[in-house]
Formats: sequence, C-alpha cells, structure tokens
Amino acid sequence: MNSTHPLARQVRGPVLAPADDGYAAETAAFQAGLEQRPDLVVGALDADDVRAAVRHAAARGMPVRVQATGHGVPAASEGGLLINTRRMDGVRVDPAARTVRVQAGARWEQVIAAAAPHGLAPLNGSAPHSGVVGYTLGGGLGLLARQFGYAADHVRALDLVTADGEPRHVTAREEPELFWALRGGRSGFGAVTGLEVGLVPVPRLYGGTLAFDGALLADVLRAYRDWTAGGLPDELTSSVMAIVYPDIPALPEPLRGRHVVQVRVAYTGDAAEGERLVEPLRTVGPRITEKLGDMPYTESPTIHADPTDPHPYTGTNMLLSDLDLAAVTEFAEQGGPGAEFFSVVQLQQLGGALARPPRDGNAVGHRDARYSLSVLSVAAQPEEAAARAFHGRLEEPLKPWAVGRFLNFLFGAVDPGRLREAYEPETWRRLEELREAYDPSGLFRTEAATGS
Repeated sequence: MNSTHPLARQVRGPVLAPADDGYAAETAAFQAGLEQRPDLVVGALDADDVRAAVRHAAARGMPVRVQATGHGVPAASEGGLLINTRRMDGVRVDPAARTVRVQAGARWEQVIAAAAPHGLAPLNGSAPHSGVVGYTLGGGLGLLARQFGYAADHVRALDLVTADGEPRHVTAREEPELFWALRGGRSGFGAVTGLEVGLVPVPRLYGGTLAFDGALLADVLRAYRDWTAGGLPDELTSSVMAIVYPDIPALPEPLRGRHVVQVRVAYTGDAAEGERLVEPLRTVGPRITEKLGDMPYTESPTIHADPTDPHPYTGTNMLLSDLDLAAVTEFAEQGGPGAEFFSVVQLQQLGGALARPPRDGNAVGHRDARYSLSVLSVAAQPEEAAARAFHGRLEEPLKPWAVGRFLNFLFGAVDPGRLREAYEPETWRRLEELREAYDPSGLFRTEAATGS
C-alpha cells in the first residue's frame, strides 16, 4: 500500500517507507548485491514529483539519491530519500535534428528502437537495458566510441532539479558552467529529469565476436596489441573479454564451463572491408565460435550479449597510457580459472574521437588514454571488501602505465580518492567548486546521486 506519509499528498507517484508494501521492489537495483535502505522512496512520475521530493528532503536535511535502473549504484546506503525515476521513461526522436529527448528513467533499448526507423542510432553502451541518463552523465563509452566519442560529448540540453528545489534548463548558452560539469561530472549537482542528446546516422554495422580457448589468452592479447597499434580506422571500435563461463544450459554448448577469450568488433564501414580488417585476428588460432557479419544496428546488443538479469557485482578499471603485454596478461590470467571471485576482464582500445573533446568542452577526463582495462567480479555485499582487495592486487603491476580511471566502470563502494582519479586535478577542483555552488548543503553529495 502507499505510505500515509505527508509527502504522498504532494506527488502523483508512490511514496513508501520501509514498512510499506512495495518498498523492496521500489528500492531494488540491477546491481543486486548493494541494498538501498532509504527512510523514504518516491516513485516519481514526472518532474513535478522530483521537485516535490527534493524540496521535502531539503527542508528536513535528508540526503537525496536518484536511481533509474540501478546499473551504476556505487554503494549500499542507509537513510535519506531515494527518488526512483524508472516510470519517467518517455522517448521522443527528432529525425530532422538527429536528436532524442528522453526522460530520466528511459533505457537505451527504447532509444535504439525509436531511432532505427529514421536510420539513426544512439551512442549507447553494451547493455541496452541500462539507463540513458546515468550512463551519459558518467561519460558513456559505447559501441561506436572511437568514431563518435563519448555520449556526453553529444548532449545538447539537460533538465534537472537542483538542491533549492528549482527546475533548471541547462545548455551551453544557459548555465554553461553546469552544462560543462554535468557531462562527465555525473553526481552532486541535482536530480536530472530529462536529457537531449544527439543521434548518429548509423543504420547498420559489421560486427560480432571471435571466441578463442583461454589457453590462447596470451596470444590473443599479443595479437590485439599489434592489431590496435597498426592504425585501425576510427570507424572500428573493439575490445577483448576474458571469462570463465559457468556450465549451464542457458549458454551455447561450445562455451559452457570454459575459459574463453572473445574479441568483440563493431565497424561502421562496409562488410567486405570489415572482413579484411579482422582477418589478422584469425591467425591467432582456431576459434571456438565466430559470429561476425553485417547487421542492423538494432541487433548490435548481440555483440556483447550482456546479462539481463539483476545480479551482485563490483568492479573497477584503469585507463592506460600504453599496453604492457606482460602486465596485462598477468592481470587477465589472475582473473581467470582459479580466481578468488568469478570475474570478467575487459580490455578496450580508446583513441580516435575519444581523444578529441567537443568544442564547448566537458568534464570527461583522461582523453589521452590509449586503453581501458576493467575487471568486474560477482560479489554480494559481505564479500565486496574482499573483492576490492582482489582487484587491487590485480592492478598493482599496471600502475606504471595508469593515467586514471573511467567513471562508468567504477562499481561498488568507491572511495573519494578513486573517484578523483577519474579526472585531471584541475577538472576535479572545478567540479568541487561547482558542487559547492549549486548544492552548498550537500543534499546530493552521495555517490549514488545519479545511478543509471
């Protein structure tokens, strides 16, 4: 039942306290291992609900967190007020302007479907069921990243409610400082209720995966280093994933229970040229599976085939200035068979458009990084500290090449020092000054302020 809390008379959506029916479902997140226990949760239906919730919290000194799908909830939390925006899922494409306008709870899969009839695509990531807003505010490193850059680079406008309870329309001309900060700065400025972002003219691509046995891990990584150092076109974005697949019927038989190394490719040029570009990787050795070909952009989520069911996980990443083969191979091997936690290791080439900031700039950091190396481990809340310590040991040999971190790939309990590593010192200083200016009481100073 809906709470009898006084705030329920000011909003259209549900207002729930811990004892109310539906509270657990309203606070649940895709990142299932981290429990949210707010004193109050508001299931917002529109921007007015968000505004009422923020004003209520501000009047009582309650910290505010915002959640849509909960893919990026950084830490378990107690107390305060949680605004769940998942019901605010409107999507409107303007094909002439090549933009899409989304509400705070919209998912990328909705945008992909709405843009496709117009021959357009968004700059989404590998998981189309994740939220548009949280992903984009954190930077957004997607399937077409080397050709078009970060999703944050393409934001045209944002609507949010700041700590004073007032709605703001933010563009490069209106509120330029806030516009700079929100695109890559992620949290601590307010509750975003809407976002306008550019689309790109990509109706199809050549892509898919080549999967090798884990015994070839070092060979695949060597080939990937040489391949990506050889002047690949910006139209090709790729990554390597290493995983020990569980032995379950839901997986294709060739992958079950095996240590597998997959190269994932997305290329917007023609299929014949894509075949030519990928050919050097085939010389590594026999493939367990190979699924490469021309596809409509609507099928691009099959390239990564990210899991769609909520599960507990924590993870981190490093941005690297160069690819030291021995150190990266050791990192991947330690996350493979016999690892302390079931883990997924991913290495991704950066560069191209990612290295070129938009004309008006934004807060996305470390554009000079050449690679991103990530590890994600399945770990529920009691195991999270041990998983983080495991990740720290994996990272140690790579520190000489580390230039920072990427915000979207920091999961779990993230200490302030690690968050700072996502930015250059001057960018961090500027972000902190703007947070103080727009939220002097620290209403939104929680790590989960803009979870996806």
